[in-house]
Amino acid sequence: MSGLSTSVGTVALRAAILTAAGTSGYGDELAGYGELGELGAVVVKSLAAFAWEGNAAPRVAASGEHMLNAVGLAGPGVAAWRERYLPDLERRGCDVVASIWGRTVSEFAEAAEAMAGANVVALEVNASCPNLESRSSIFAHSALATAEIVRASKVAGVPLWIKLSPNTPDLVAIADAALDAGADALVLVNTVLGLAIDIEQRRASLGNGGGGISGPGILPVALRSVYECRAAFPDTPIVGVGGVSSGEDAIAMIMAGANAVEVGTATFADPRAPWKVQRGVARWMERHHVTRVSDIVGAVHG
Repeated sequence: MSGLSTSVGTVALRAAILTAAGTSGYGDELAGYGELGELGAVVVKSLAAFAWEGNAAPRVAASGEHMLNAVGLAGPGVAAWRERYLPDLERRGCDVVASIWGRTVSEFAEAAEAMAGANVVALEVNASCPNLESRSSIFAHSALATAEIVRASKVAGVPLWIKLSPNTPDLVAIADAALDAGADALVLVNTVLGLAIDIEQRRASLGNGGGGISGPGILPVALRSVYECRAAFPDTPIVGVGGVSSGEDAIAMIMAGANAVEVGTATFADPRAPWKVQRGVARWMERHHVTRVSDIVGAVHG
């Protein structure tokens, strides 16, 4: 795996392929499909400082080969996760990236503080949450709000990866604000806003109305986001996510500028997807005589 190893800032990873938050559960749910320790890291489902039931059902709908979800960040809360789920991941010997969310800046601070001392290599800060202090606008759509939750999350004492939204024309400016506030890496990107209609019932397919689209169709959106942020921030660690379902997709993400790649929605169709993508990356590298992932990071930038 040495050729597949990479680093995201100060975080050394044994491989460049990770799971994505919200798609591999809270613990070792995927362990029956592959060795979790072979992946770069397991990124767990986003957690608040408190237990949360999420949105009304139905929460997930198919849209062709894509998925539309409005789960609403349901979860047991950080304390329960550390007690019930983290030990299973520790026994598997895998690196863990915890993901947190909140509805206010103080809730992000509380979630990060609850994570302090946990056996995680990094904290992924999910900025695509409604900000109740700003008329429920999304944190990740505001440079100021994004910077505030980054500063609030520093209390965790581990590297901070800020996960940003593609649903804004100001992505680069917002990323800049996050980095200035102390983010150690960018995670690009979250889901694309969308809607599905049940034409028989004449209503939205999801109980919450709209939701986030994920799946292969958002790969070009994610690639452009990574590309633009790599161009703007040549030395910033970037994790690419969105629509990756093959080794070739992951290679494209790396060439756009990602140091590591998360595999998400593909896992719902095939729980072995992260390992298959990783093997696909290895085969591509072998065919093209590339010995290290780092040799092709940002390759399309010349």
